Amino acid sequence: MDTEKQPSPRRAVAILSRGDAAARREATSKNGRFVDVFEALTAVGVEGRAAVYDESFADAVREELLAVDGVLVWVNPIQDGRNRASLDALLRDVATQGVWVSAHPDVILKMGTKEVLYRTRSMGWGSDTALYQTAAAMRAELPARLATGPRVIKRNRGNGGQGVWKVEKLPTSSMIKVLDATKDAPEELTLDDFLRRCAEYFENGSVIDQAFQPRLSEGVVRCYMAGDRCAGFGHHKVKALVEAPAARSEAGPRLYTSNADPRFQRLRRLMEDEWTPQLTSLLEIAPGDLPAIWDADFMLGQVRADGSDSYVLGEINVSSVHPYPDQAPAEIARRVADRLRLKL
Repeated sequence: MDTEKQPSPRRAVAILSRGDAAARREATSKNGRFVDVFEALTAVGVEGRAAVYDESFADAVREELLAVDGVLVWVNPIQDGRNRASLDALLRDVATQGVWVSAHPDVILKMGTKEVLYRTRSMGWGSDTALYQTAAAMRAELPARLATGPRVIKRNRGNGGQGVWKVEKLPTSSMIKVLDATKDAPEELTLDDFLRRCAEYFENGSVIDQAFQPRLSEGVVRCYMAGDRCAGFGHHKVKALVEAPAARSEAGPRLYTSNADPRFQRLRRLMEDEWTPQLTSLLEIAPGDLPAIWDADFMLGQVRADGSDSYVLGEINVSSVHPYPDQAPAEIARRVADRLRLKL
């Protein structure tokens, strides 16, 4: 009898992004923006396969995904006027047949929409946050909140600043001043005009209302996570929702650093030891279902008594986290290998 231990089968993972038929024909593990992830997967003994999605050839993509052990998904919530409704249905389908999906659409709905700001408002990263389920509720409640200071209105699902506004009451007028996060200059509107602009946000979701953070002009810190471990940081000064010309002139590209960056070690400890465990418990996410790559954007809050910074969560990105620090692909690959071992 042959008792020699047989080697474990080589595991395969697809890396899925959106593209047209030409992109699908040309996609390989040797080209495109995920070459570093493919190389990292190879280093941990996992085969990576390039996959490209479009609604017009969804059935073929489904067959591709059923032939692998897992899929890492990089598709924005809104891209080129299209949403993820059909893709998410496909991903749920293949997941029920045993394919590990990261991030699973149900996990995205829990942690990758702006509603997470409301659901986690009691955590250490939380702030004064309200949730509007209907336009009528927003019409009734927003004026009182504007009386306390500027607010930031965010549609529940979006990316690239789409559907994000700074709103404030004008002291000598019944008008309000609004600044679209994708624009450079504010404008004055009536509240009703602004509400009409936001009406479409309620067609398939809610709206979040968060107190504006005065230190926004000092920059945003992005903490990259692979599962429950920090994979690095990004920091940049932003133009979005910043009005002062001097502060806007300081805006620049995001600069990436490793998880050892001494400036952010307190934030790393908070994310790994406190906030991520609290997040999974509060949202009822199994730790093993955390995405292979996700990030949390933090604004600076009030300075603490000991002189250190506090942090206020601005959003969590799950659907399509890219680019990322140089160290992140190795962390992603380790996360993938660990997760696939659970399938053996």
